[in-house]
Amino acid sequence: MHIDRSGLVAALDIGGTKIAGALVDDHGRLLVRAQRPTPAGEAATTVMGAVTEVLDELVRAPEWPRVLAVGIGSAGPVDASRGTVSPVNVPGWRDFPLVAEVRERVGGLPVVLVGDGVAMTAAEHWQGAARGRANALCMVVSTGVGGGLVLDGRLHTGPTGNAGHIGHISVDLDGDACPCGARGCVERIASGPNIARRALDTGWRPAPGGDRSAAAVAAAARAGDVAALASFARAAQALAAGIAATATLVEIEVAVIGGGVAGAGDILFGPLRERLRDYATLSFASGVEVLPARLGSGAGLVGAASAAARELGLWAPPSGR
Repeated sequence: MHIDRSGLVAALDIGGTKIAGALVDDHGRLLVRAQRPTPAGEAATTVMGAVTEVLDELVRAPEWPRVLAVGIGSAGPVDASRGTVSPVNVPGWRDFPLVAEVRERVGGLPVVLVGDGVAMTAAEHWQGAARGRANALCMVVSTGVGGGLVLDGRLHTGPTGNAGHIGHISVDLDGDACPCGARGCVERIASGPNIARRALDTGWRPAPGGDRSAAAVAAAARAGDVAALASFARAAQALAAGIAATATLVEIEVAVIGGGVAGAGDILFGPLRERLRDYATLSFASGVEVLPARLGSGAGLVGAASAAARELGLWAPPSGR
């Protein structure tokens, strides 16, 4: 293993709302940052243009000569074995050769691709709420719902980089159609846009011209709005069912939840912990602890860098075990 503690990893965090980039050191510090909105509804070349703008800003930084590799955490599904991405919420990218495109723009540096949920998991296991836990599920609940697994103290990505993608477990067999093609997925119920959609459909009314996001629904729920509370309760139920299914399959000890929706706090975590008791009933699954993520909005960047460093043996970040 080649360990270079002075080297940096360039990280990209690509989602349906934003494309973020950073230069990350071996302590997980974000030394340089750049960001652009994701033109999610545009053509593939337009989306890649936004990625290129972020990369160009990083390349211009004085620290760039210290960069050893690039780590990418992308909304999924991804195919790390082929270097392609097909994000459900970026329809212009289907089997898009993201690794090759990025490698060309960074002068041939090694590029490592993982799903955004796996990236967040790498970060939370390295420095966050899953640190020191041998078996964990970490989730991003935001525009979509993603996840990743730590098993026996090691990041478990799977052959294509999608292991732990809890957002597309079906928890409502006859439920609404999901953009992924299935029905009743966790994401179709628990993502921020779907929480807001359901609250609007069942009677919640924001102020004229006001915020119609999940954060606004959470604020209304804290004020006692019945439709807002019910929408978060339904999201919590879906998340609880997905976590329980995961615990039954692989015996996790903790589920860490981050992303914008997790900012609702007890409006989400209260009913989630309550409903988890209804689904995680077997003795080996019933002790799963649910914790909020610790690393906030930078987790995807820290985790993308960490996943790349682990795979390439660059700075050998602590496993957290």
